[in-house]
Amino acid sequence: MPASKASALDMPAVNCHLASGVATLTLNRPDRFNTLSETMLSALSDALQALREEPELRCVVIAATGRAFCTGHDLKEMQARQEHAYYQDLFRRCGTLMQHIVDFPLPVIARVHGVATAAGCQLVASCDMAVAARSARFAVSGINVGLFCATPAVALSRDIGRKRALEMLLTGEFISAETALEWGLVNRVADDDQLDEALNALTASLTQKSALALSTGKAMFRRQAELPLEQAYAFAADTMADNMLADDVSEGISAFFEKRPAQWRHR
Repeated sequence: MPASKASALDMPAVNCHLASGVATLTLNRPDRFNTLSETMLSALSDALQALREEPELRCVVIAATGRAFCTGHDLKEMQARQEHAYYQDLFRRCGTLMQHIVDFPLPVIARVHGVATAAGCQLVASCDMAVAARSARFAVSGINVGLFCATPAVALSRDIGRKRALEMLLTGEFISAETALEWGLVNRVADDDQLDEALNALTASLTQKSALALSTGKAMFRRQAELPLEQAYAFAADTMADNMLADDVSEGISAFFEKRPAQWRHR
């Protein structure tokens, strides 16, 4: 095996860096455009599960090295094992990863540069928020090789609506970062050389918040979206009543009236 390939395989598929309440998980297979190989799926799932126990955490960023954010599943790996059971397990594992992101107790943010295609676009849609470079592009292009991107359809249809999702899924055409912003796939778009500045502005806001409020809010928001309106309001009222009794709320209100930074007490 050539030395360059050997050294690439020796590197972790996902690098984790934790600082100032922000955990950055960086996809680290630039030579393969950070495809969601079996190794990458496991590494990203394991990293997210490990971070659930970090007491100072406020948010997670999913980023990537190289020229692309993520180009979806590893087609060479998939083509090498043409077995129904293998494909079923692979796509279910991918769905489990996406659910780990949705179920993660704190906000997960995608930092997108280059292209995010197929399951890579699904990864962006599964995150709670996304910040993209102006040159970034998005597509679910399986249709171009005869494969409908069924698992990405789950995340996209919940993120940008049915008609826009179907347009992407059935045409395989790329959309720009500006269109992704307009459609709600990403939250913020920045010039390429200012991507990290835009990301840091978002994470800095989150790190000043109570982790209890962040986790309560994310869980409540995801749950209420699945309920009929009357039930959603009842659930929201119960959630807010419970939240009001938390020490962090008492501290936050006191800090507001005393014009000082709050000293949060809970995760």
